[in-house]
Amino acid sequence: MKIFAHVSWLFATIIILSSLSIMIITFYILPKPYSRKLAAWLIRLSIFLRTSITGKEDPNAQLFLINHQSDLDIVVMETISKRDIAWVAKKELFDIPFFGLALRLPKDIAVHRESKTSLIKLLKDAKKVLSTNRAIAMFPEGTRSAKGIMLPFKSGAKLLADSNSLVVQPVVFIETAKHYNIKEFFYKSGSIKVIYLDSFVADKNDSEWLSDLRIKMQKVYDDELANNSSNR
Repeated sequence: MKIFAHVSWLFATIIILSSLSIMIITFYILPKPYSRKLAAWLIRLSIFLRTSITGKEDPNAQLFLINHQSDLDIVVMETISKRDIAWVAKKELFDIPFFGLALRLPKDIAVHRESKTSLIKLLKDAKKVLSTNRAIAMFPEGTRSAKGIMLPFKSGAKLLADSNSLVVQPVVFIETAKHYNIKEFFYKSGSIKVIYLDSFVADKNDSEWLSDLRIKMQKVYDDELANNSSNR
C-alpha cells in the first residue's frame, strides 16, 4: 500500500511540475491570471481532486488567511477563487531554480523571515499588489502543519492587515496533508473540504485579533472533523 502511495505521489509531483512549466510558458501569452489558473486546474483535474465548499468568497476580500498543510493548498485556492492572487512566501522559495520563476513571474511577495527590514518591504509590496486590485493570500502559520493542530500565527499577518485596515477573510482547509504530503512522499485522490469564514476589517486597536482568529479557525477545523465522518 505504501509503495502504491509513493508511486502515486511521484505521478502527482510530475503533474505538478509539468503544469508549472505550462504556466511559465503561457505566462506572457494568456491574460493575467489565467496562466496560473490554467496550471492549477490542470493539476486538479489530472490528479483527480474534487472540492467541497462551505461559505462564500467575499469579492471585496483583500487578504486571505489560510491554514497550511500541503502544497496542494495553493492549487485548490487558485481553482476555487476567481481573484488574481498574490501569494506571500518565504524568500528562499524564490531562489529555487524553476520553482522560484513560477513565483517571480506573477510577482508574488517574498518575505525574509529573519530580517526586520523585510517587513517594511512586505508592506510596500503589498501596497503595490492591492493598488492593482489583486488579493493577497498568506499562510499565517509560516510553514506546513500536517498534524491537525495549527501552529501559532506569525505577527507579519497582523502587521500587514493592520497597516491598511484590510478586509480579511479566513479560509480553513480540512486535512489536505492526507491527499498530498511531500515529506512522506504520499498522495491519494479525493475531495478536499474548504470552509470560507466571514470576512472582517482588521482593527489595529485589537491586539488579540490574530491569536483569537487562530483559535476560531482551529475550532472550525476540529468541529468539521467531529461532525463529518467523510473527513476522517
